[in-house]
Amino acid sequence: MMPVRRYIWGSASVLVVCLVGALLTPASSFGAPPATQLPLSLCAPDQNTFTVSIDNPYFPLPVGAQWVYTGKEQGENIGLRITVLDATEGFRFGGGRNVTTRVVEELEWADTNANGVIDPGEQLIEVSRNYFAQTQDGTVCYFGENVDIYEDGQIVSHEGAWRADGRRGLPGLAPGIFMPAPAEPGISFQQEVAPGVAEDQATIVRTGTAVLPDGSVVNTITVRDFNPLDRSRGTKVYGQGVGLIEDGPLRLISVMGV
Repeated sequence: MMPVRRYIWGSASVLVVCLVGALLTPASSFGAPPATQLPLSLCAPDQNTFTVSIDNPYFPLPVGAQWVYTGKEQGENIGLRITVLDATEGFRFGGGRNVTTRVVEELEWADTNANGVIDPGEQLIEVSRNYFAQTQDGTVCYFGENVDIYEDGQIVSHEGAWRADGRRGLPGLAPGIFMPAPAEPGISFQQEVAPGVAEDQATIVRTGTAVLPDGSVVNTITVRDFNPLDRSRGTKVYGQGVGLIEDGPLRLISVMGV
């Protein structure tokens, strides 16, 4: 993903959910003791059973759900659309272990007028197909992605693509922990396990609440991301029963559910 990008929860109809208030959080845990590192065995194919029915409270992926975000990155208006496809992808591991994953499409474009719609003349930036499955304890595992990077309407790169079953010939590949269960402050986990290609790590740093436009209040977790390959950092906020609310400068503007 993305370099590990942005996800959320759907509802039965289109719901505009631009945040109308700042996150109402308790005392920050950024100054807390070092986080506990979760073991990758939580997503090991030979130690778990998996399902494509993903209902983790902070990272649910119901088939047919779609979310749209807008925001500015480096002064440019960017749009992001995420769709949970009615499609699966199979992965083969040693010892005859096979895992079926859910396919999630991410589409990012230059949203010139910041309306969340791909209008004529607006250029694609990246399209990826990401692979997820959930274990018996509710942990969402990330099995990799196919990536198409665009310039002037043409695919110019597949940088960042990887598969946990090693079909791309890379050593050291394995499924990553994308969202643990339970998701609590003070735990860290590796989301991408593709040495030299994709190695994103995450730490849940605090809980809080967010107010949605209809006045409802949802519980949240704030996740700090770190990419050891380029030393970049970011912050995401996930709402319980809502999914991703904020991803750096990008904000959720609409969600259409199952």
